[in-house]
Amino acid sequence: MKIGIVIPAHNEASTISACLESVQTAIERLPSTITAYPLVVLDSCTDDTLSHFRHLAVNHISCEYRCVGRARDMGIRHTITQGATWIACTDADTVVTTDWLVQQVAHITQQSTDMICGVVSIDDWTNLSPQTRRDYVAHYQDKMGHRHIHGANLSFSSRAYLAVGGFSLLPCHEDVNLVKKFETQGYAITWSNRVRVITSSRVDGRVNDGFAAFLSNLEQNNL
Repeated sequence: MKIGIVIPAHNEASTISACLESVQTAIERLPSTITAYPLVVLDSCTDDTLSHFRHLAVNHISCEYRCVGRARDMGIRHTITQGATWIACTDADTVVTTDWLVQQVAHITQQSTDMICGVVSIDDWTNLSPQTRRDYVAHYQDKMGHRHIHGANLSFSSRAYLAVGGFSLLPCHEDVNLVKKFETQGYAITWSNRVRVITSSRVDGRVNDGFAAFLSNLEQNNL
């Protein structure tokens, strides 16, 4: 198995290093029979994101889409041409757990799944109100069989991705759209809380109506 890890980035100089270091740690936990490598897709970056991971010798490609759906799709298709048979997606403001890839491989081996929808944990609640945290915890299903969809923690087989046509070229909710394609075409989906990432609690997200907007709306309702 060869795993391609695709990470879109738009002006993520402050977070990209921690993201990639966590990905490297997760790769090191894999058995020697499995290879994995990250690919950063620099999308319309006007800051020095690249300089913050150049020392890690991580491959990257660039585009000027300003569209996360197009950036993810470009990166995924590139990794597939390089031989990746499984794609793992995360975001540049996210840190993956040390067993992030190991747990994915376990699901693939045990359940012959075509897609894994993982969960997210919040890295730091100090910039949000206690009530927002309570509302979030009450809403979020941190369990096996949950129905949450996060582009920051979504993985799937290359074969199935190409068969459904890939990510739609959407500026937001491209992850939800892709999962619907998998469901509609009868692919096996695992909804796992064993596959976990830790993501930013920022409310000034890079896309409209994404996870940051969800947190922002919760916070606004409590002001």
